[in-house]
Amino acid sequence: MRIFCRWMHEFNPVFSFVTVNSAPAHESVVDALRNIKSLPQGRQMHAYFIISGIEIDNVIATKLVSMYARCGNLMDARVVFDKMPNSNVYLWNAMIGGYARNGFCKEALKLYHQMQGKGIQPDSFTFPSVLKACSSLVSLQEGKEIHDLIVRVGAESNIFVGSALVDMYAKCNRIEDAHEVFDKMSQRDVVSWNAMIAGYAQSGHCDEALKLFRQMGVEGQFPNSITVASVLPACAHFADLRQGREVHAYIARNGFEWNVFVGNALVDMYAKCGSMEDAQQLFDKMSERDVVSWTAIITGHVQDGSCYEALRLFHEMQREGVKPDSVIVASVLPACGRLVSLQQGREIHDYIVRFGLELDVVVGNALIDMYAKCGVMETALHQFHKMHVRDVISWNAIIAGYGMNGHAEHALKFFSQMQEGDIKPNNVTFTGVLSACSHAGLLDEGMQYFDTMRQDYYIEPTMDHYTCIVDLLGRAGCLDEAHAFIQKMPLEPDAGVWGALLGACRIHSNLTLGISTAERLLELEYPGHYVLLSNIYAAAGRWDGVGKVRAMMRNKGIKKNPGCSWINVKNKVHTFIVGGKSHPQLPEIYAVLDNLAGKMKEIGFVPSRDFALHDVEEEEKEQILCGHSEKLAVAFGLMNTCPGSPIRIAKNLRVCGDCHIAMKIISRIVSREIIVRDTNRFHHFKNGFCTCGDYW
Repeated sequence: MRIFCRWMHEFNPVFSFVTVNSAPAHESVVDALRNIKSLPQGRQMHAYFIISGIEIDNVIATKLVSMYARCGNLMDARVVFDKMPNSNVYLWNAMIGGYARNGFCKEALKLYHQMQGKGIQPDSFTFPSVLKACSSLVSLQEGKEIHDLIVRVGAESNIFVGSALVDMYAKCNRIEDAHEVFDKMSQRDVVSWNAMIAGYAQSGHCDEALKLFRQMGVEGQFPNSITVASVLPACAHFADLRQGREVHAYIARNGFEWNVFVGNALVDMYAKCGSMEDAQQLFDKMSERDVVSWTAIITGHVQDGSCYEALRLFHEMQREGVKPDSVIVASVLPACGRLVSLQQGREIHDYIVRFGLELDVVVGNALIDMYAKCGVMETALHQFHKMHVRDVISWNAIIAGYGMNGHAEHALKFFSQMQEGDIKPNNVTFTGVLSACSHAGLLDEGMQYFDTMRQDYYIEPTMDHYTCIVDLLGRAGCLDEAHAFIQKMPLEPDAGVWGALLGACRIHSNLTLGISTAERLLELEYPGHYVLLSNIYAAAGRWDGVGKVRAMMRNKGIKKNPGCSWINVKNKVHTFIVGGKSHPQLPEIYAVLDNLAGKMKEIGFVPSRDFALHDVEEEEKEQILCGHSEKLAVAFGLMNTCPGSPIRIAKNLRVCGDCHIAMKIISRIVSREIIVRDTNRFHHFKNGFCTCGDYW
């Protein structure tokens, strides 16, 4: 015993007071247990009791159980607990609380019932722990039963019990019950307010969360870091940047800004309010960053359209050694899809496999979507089949992927398989199905699916569905039927619906209906379709109409977005603008195009000048067509990618008819597959053909 005490004294300062047969020393060791957070030190103290022959009573056992639970070692905590023949309520509370705090909520509730079975009455320290377990398990019925017992034993007035009840009801999505308990509390502390505010914010009642946050200040209760981290998502929900800045000012005044949870909530708030500059500045200043911090900033950049920056940050996160989770990889993959950056998408897929995240259903869905948006449906299908668990989003991704890539028959086949399974289609599923029918010209099938959605699945059509039907009818040349369909809609048509009809008027050169449709769009103050109306006038040779529309655009300060295409080569995005002259390889690019133009003329190709919508000479029109952004990108791809490999391009506008014809011929001349994703769909050009079947 003397040797053990000497060893304790020399190697662990906590035991510097230990002497043989010292009762005060024993009491000091018991008291010291409450501050121990290191498992090795805790075990040394436990060993001290055993070796010194001190009887472990309920007081010591309670402190040992609490210490082991605090260190995350519930196995040793349970061993101590089970060895006590006559456990009192304090020891039961320590073990139940240990389970609840460490996430073993089923075990906590099981032990709670065993406690009652042994005739030990729960007290105001028991209830918060078991209510926390109910919150985590979203076990409303169990929580209500505990609430009934709380009322019977008169513990409802306890501030900790009341706060736990508010939290339980809020997390079980019974926000009215939570507020009823909150209103009845005679005393409320910051924990009570936090539970109620977080409950409102997480259940989507963001206006109530903000209202309660203001009321909290009026009643003299000071918010803490948890409060502001809870209320910031409400500001983000409403994109209320002004309120968010006010909360940020309060955070700065009270020194909460450097708390990682608060910092994460601030970055997320600024990102969702569209203020990426503020979000990035805050992120850069954070002294401590976790995977949630990186997820917030990367997701913000993806949603803001800054996909290249999102990928740069993801690679920076990798270099810093931050371990990824399923949320962050699912957030960054859409950036690869939008940039049509297959190489980077595959690199992230390898990264996902290394960290064992591939089987996560959210990650699997994001991979399907990414490969589909890069035009690689074979890999998207392989990923779909690899998934052990699929949800409605998995099916929606594969159906939409096949539809946008011009394989309507495959999209409809998967929809049939989905109907035969356990997962019911939702409104997004039918948007994908109707869109696939529209792109393939499957008029009868599309109308039938529209009826099926309403009659068999009781899904009320949304504006997206109505837009798909107008697009379906319009592309098929049924312009009068499309117009009549709009007139009968139960919803007020939006710009998307009228825009679909206007696009069809341009395809089928219906100037009269096009002008009347455009007028409806102008009534909606929607600027994007001024350009389309101008193009309809230009295609008809009505340059007076073009001038009129362009004058209106000038008066309203509306500028036409130039055609822009981009291609990813060696993980670098190269952007080309129609008629652009800034790219360093531009002379070589035009030389390649001139060479291709000569070969195309040899086999009889003549540029369709109808697509050069300018009032200029015919020869100048041909030069304009040569400078379309997708042609520049293709020429660059031919120069800078391996022979025989596919060339992948994305464009911000619809591919014009001349470029579509040219791409088919170029694919045959160079024996390369050219994949172009425009605003409507994918075009896979190969051996002189396109998967759209010239129907787009």
